[in-house]
Amino acid sequence: MLVLGRPSSVPCERWGCASVWRTSGTTRRRSRKRAVGHLSNYAQWNHPFEGEKEISQGQVDFFSELLNKGEFGIDIGAHTGDTTVPMALAAGAGGLVLGLEPNPYVFKILEVNAAQNKDKSNIKPVCYAATDEDGTFTFQYSDASFCNGGYLDHIESTNHKHNFTLDVKGKNLENVLRKEYANELPKLALIKVDAEGYDKEILKSLKGIIAEYKPNLLVECYKRLNETERDDLYNTIVDMGYDLYYIDGFEAGNTREKLAKADMSNRKHFEMMAKPVG
Repeated sequence: MLVLGRPSSVPCERWGCASVWRTSGTTRRRSRKRAVGHLSNYAQWNHPFEGEKEISQGQVDFFSELLNKGEFGIDIGAHTGDTTVPMALAAGAGGLVLGLEPNPYVFKILEVNAAQNKDKSNIKPVCYAATDEDGTFTFQYSDASFCNGGYLDHIESTNHKHNFTLDVKGKNLENVLRKEYANELPKLALIKVDAEGYDKEILKSLKGIIAEYKPNLLVECYKRLNETERDDLYNTIVDMGYDLYYIDGFEAGNTREKLAKADMSNRKHFEMMAKPVG
């Protein structure tokens, strides 16, 4: 009997090719989500630990509530682009979504997805992390071929089981935005952050731009955060002038519950939406 377990070492390039498929096709397994009829292609990462991703019309409709046609959005922790693409479809070809993914292996797939559907979207992929200072940072991953991970030095827990390290480039995103995207900033409508517990530090590094332009925010509460770290994340967002809501996914019609600080430990791992007060 052959038992396939988690390999101790896998050449990353082995999983670096994309499989492009049509969301309107019927040759691959379909989920119950309604596929985007006007989306041509989405590329999958053929990594053994990466699940199949699908872009649904419900996702585009959800992001359209936060990001209008012609506006500017930022996806921090874009991975293959499964949130970047519906964000960009919401903003349209006349808008712009900046997708940050520091992992150079998955970034190849993000580049493929950014190049698809150019008549319906406008994605600028960049291969660096959003960090407080420019430099090289050691990210930690849960497998030897770097499927899922992040910058975990800022959380107290060491029981995250992310034991494989990868050096990546980091940049102060606020500086980049003011220098390279000054014309887009007045149209900034949404910042999404998914950074394995580093979300609070990223938001703090962007506090000047967030205070000036008040974009909608989507933020992850990482499962390894302790109670104090969860409270700090809540305070960081609320002190910037936002109401904070629990959401059960990035689909139109999702569950939304306004959060108090006492609610931050009620769930282990969840997504949050923050909207400017008033």
